[in-house]
Amino acid sequence: MTQAPTITAEQSGEMTHRQVLEALSGLLLAMFVAMLSSTIVSNALPTIVDDLRGSQTGYTWVVVATMLAMTATTPIWGKLADLFDKLVLVQSALVIYAIGSLIAGFAPSMEILIGARVVQGLGIGGLTALVQVVIATMVSPRERGRYSGYIGAVFALATVSGPLVGGVLVDTVGWRWCFFAGLPVAALAFVVLQKTLRLPVVRRDVSIDYLGAFLLVGGVSVLLIWVSLGGQSFDWVSWTSALLVVGAVAVTAAAVHVEANVATDPVIPLRLFRDRTLALAAVASMLIGLAMFGSTVYLSLYFQRAKDMSPTEAGLMSICMVGGLLASSILSGRIITATGLWKRWLVGGMVAVTAGIALLATIDAGTPLWHTGIFMAVLGLGLGATMQNLVLAVQNTIALADMGAGSSVVAFFRSLGGSVGIAALGAVLAHQVADAVESGLRALVAEHPELASDVAHQTGGIPDVSGMPAPIRAIFESAFGDATGHIFLVALPFALGALIAVLFIQEVPLRTSVKRDDELMADSRMDE
Repeated sequence: MTQAPTITAEQSGEMTHRQVLEALSGLLLAMFVAMLSSTIVSNALPTIVDDLRGSQTGYTWVVVATMLAMTATTPIWGKLADLFDKLVLVQSALVIYAIGSLIAGFAPSMEILIGARVVQGLGIGGLTALVQVVIATMVSPRERGRYSGYIGAVFALATVSGPLVGGVLVDTVGWRWCFFAGLPVAALAFVVLQKTLRLPVVRRDVSIDYLGAFLLVGGVSVLLIWVSLGGQSFDWVSWTSALLVVGAVAVTAAAVHVEANVATDPVIPLRLFRDRTLALAAVASMLIGLAMFGSTVYLSLYFQRAKDMSPTEAGLMSICMVGGLLASSILSGRIITATGLWKRWLVGGMVAVTAGIALLATIDAGTPLWHTGIFMAVLGLGLGATMQNLVLAVQNTIALADMGAGSSVVAFFRSLGGSVGIAALGAVLAHQVADAVESGLRALVAEHPELASDVAHQTGGIPDVSGMPAPIRAIFESAFGDATGHIFLVALPFALGALIAVLFIQEVPLRTSVKRDDELMADSRMDE
């Protein structure tokens, strides 16, 4: 008779259903804060950029700045979770997020706003990595499906309420309140976690990989700067571009060398990539992030500029995608818990993601809204069955001692793909809109010289189409509509790549304990 069934909660990290729900309440609040920070600002961005006299590049960087900081620090937070008290780390991430939100809310210029979004991103990176790690520490992979419905509901609530609340705030009290709105939720999450989250703290010798962390952040940062500014601030084929590419490759190569040969306790243990599931999940996550974040973040701009909708109306359109996401997330989680089979949901989800992006590639300024809504729902159905279950597949194969690092690797690559996608597709969008508007206005002035004075005022920034003369408005709406469909078309090959990666992931039965069998056996031998 084995000793594994007698292992206590303190030894295995497992908790009762009631304890899990109590702790989960604070974690879900923290997750809600992280998601809300992006969605509540989405519909406010055109107004923010206009008010602070920004540009299309500024629009992109308000989003990219947060993604950059989140991407670069996610693996660091994940590694810290394997070394320190997870409660203190989650609360620290909440405090950092709150500081960034305050600075953003009072920002007098685009430069300060972008800097504040970097601070927000540091906190969001922590919340994104740590919430998944803590949940994995509390609940076995087989039982995690029953809780994924709660996670999906929070994701859906933040995604739906964020744009709606953001739109209402912009239309009533002003865009600055979009940054203040998350502060009460962050404070509540801090207090609830203090009262409910009780996890065993594993004490061991700590060797923090400062050099690896620095190089990792540097390599990702240089890469994203090149992707976002290339073709606008400098030519793609130029000395500046070449220096940035060489710099990104060199710093990243140095980071890999340090992680593989120098660091005692690396931020990203490269040995984890020997696991086939983790390696393929990392590739799939990066491609999903690039295709999804890189394209859907600009849908709000499409609704407001190609369809002349208010921020609130644009927020309502997000219900289409989130409804599909919520339904498939809850359904797949419940069925996976009941059956233990998960790969079919990953494959089916990626097929739906690919189909949704392909359908959205057909939209333009004249596409009926109900068509766009259906296309978004298809994409949402796919994302709901894919994103959480991809993390589940990885957490099912890695040891509890590596749970933080392994989980954060998936989040890191998804965020990296999203950051590159937002920056690159934003550059494509800005370039295509600028070319279409320039040629359209030139033709309009040639045909109607009396509109020359009106055309002269339409330069720079992200214009408000509602106040334009009808002929000029039609040019801008057409430009934004065509460009949005085009960036989904650009994103389509990456979605196909993610589908191929998922197909090669081998299905491993979900384990019924937080720890792997080899860890349970080791614990049993220690008890003896």
